[in-house]
Amino acid sequence: MADLYHECGIAAIYHLPGETSRLAPKKDPNQVSRHMPRLLLEIQNRGQLAAGMTVYRPGHARLLDTYKDVGTVTEVFNLNQQNEATKLMDQYEGLAAIGHVRYATCGGDDRGNAQPFERHHIEKHKWFAFGFNGQLANYKELKEEILSQPNFHLARDTDTEVLMHIISQLLSGDRQPTLLEVLSHLSERLDGAWNVVFMNALGEMFAARDPLGIRPLCYAVEGSLFACASESVALANLGFKQESIRNVPPGHAVLSQNGKLEVKQFVASPSRAHCFFEWIYFANVASTLDDRSVYLTRKQLGEELARQERNNPVCPLDDGDTIVVPVPDTAKAAADSMAYTLRVPCLEGLIRNRYMGRTFIEGTNREDKARMKYTPLPEVLAGKRILLVEDTIVRSTTMKVLISQLRERGHAKEVHVRVACPPIVAPCFYGIDMSTTGQLFAPRFLEPGEDLTPEIEQEMANAIGADSLRYLSRGAIARSIELPVSSLCQACVDGRYPTEAGRKLYEEDISTNCGKGCSGTRVFDTPLVATVK
Repeated sequence: MADLYHECGIAAIYHLPGETSRLAPKKDPNQVSRHMPRLLLEIQNRGQLAAGMTVYRPGHARLLDTYKDVGTVTEVFNLNQQNEATKLMDQYEGLAAIGHVRYATCGGDDRGNAQPFERHHIEKHKWFAFGFNGQLANYKELKEEILSQPNFHLARDTDTEVLMHIISQLLSGDRQPTLLEVLSHLSERLDGAWNVVFMNALGEMFAARDPLGIRPLCYAVEGSLFACASESVALANLGFKQESIRNVPPGHAVLSQNGKLEVKQFVASPSRAHCFFEWIYFANVASTLDDRSVYLTRKQLGEELARQERNNPVCPLDDGDTIVVPVPDTAKAAADSMAYTLRVPCLEGLIRNRYMGRTFIEGTNREDKARMKYTPLPEVLAGKRILLVEDTIVRSTTMKVLISQLRERGHAKEVHVRVACPPIVAPCFYGIDMSTTGQLFAPRFLEPGEDLTPEIEQEMANAIGADSLRYLSRGAIARSIELPVSSLCQACVDGRYPTEAGRKLYEEDISTNCGKGCSGTRVFDTPLVATVK
């Protein structure tokens, strides 16, 4: 799938006092900041716009030192130039570090918005840096509250700066609050998804997950080495044993203070709202999130697609002309599984250009980029009936281009689209860049709560130029992830938001960007999963 992006990813690492870890750098165990680019590279899928890190260096004038820039991890840290990369790591050596990769759903794409954010202060506990993964649904209210003070000013249009000011306010005054107290107060102020890695000039650190656990956060400890990252694959590939990797529980933080590491709860977390998109699209297929494998989830999604196809076949599956083709790359596991279950060949009829990187070609639009990104293979597709498997359809621009390319350049006989996700009918206010109903494809045909019928699916198929179109049912998502619906955030497919601010934003959105009936009516037939105040 194209044209859908996550907000960012975070990481942290600390070499604590004690026996040297086998995973620490051999040259100097207290220079574990050298591992940060590697951690960030493993979560590069979560953001390619900017990258950076802040290191803790006791004994130096700059106790905290931040390096960040616009670009991929490889570009920012000069990983393709060994001498330059080594010089950079020598300059920013330290026994602890936090890091960040960014995609912008809030704020511009200049270097000033790259993270971590660092705030200098003469008092060590007030000198801090942090990285933020998520999106604050009550950003507008928080921003207005700050700017209501005559002497306050915000330089950036981003919730990360708002968060920095709130943390600064919590640290102000003569009394030094504990890190747990800071987090407890944050939980009272913030609504939305907010995973945070934080470090101050005392060398104190925390990695915290919001009380609903909307975004994933994993950590591992072996001997004296602690590390955390948005996804487990980063920790596994650094060398941590699988049994050492755990999830930070929602409403909890891993704290490093006075040479000790503790996992502590900072707010009650009676409900969960894990973003289901993490499993079906965003996360690395090799990751395990909240004890559920991303790969096995996508495999199960494919089996669900196969079950639907068998129960109501649209085209023959045993005539030798039908093949399954995945849209690279995230739909591949579902496509393979669907094809295996149906006993239909799964072939790579679309080849993705993996070397485009970030492009800024003048005048390109979404359609141009889609044509550049995928190349159809007529040797595979010509004369075939294609079951094109996609993980989701958001705006439909890319899908229209793909179908056109499959017919015109691939000479496919028929194109039948199968989507391993229900229709996206509502925006996301928790860190995915689909913030208005007007951006979405499905609401032109379907409202949240309305049953998806074969007639509606055929209307949608006609709109994108497909012979047929089928989505997975909402129930298939929870079955595939193997978590109860009550533990998942599925707001984008059912219109039910897990926080008060999210619900308010949606009510505002449908009043101006209504869907099929343009009724602007409320669609919440059941209570919210949880409320963060």
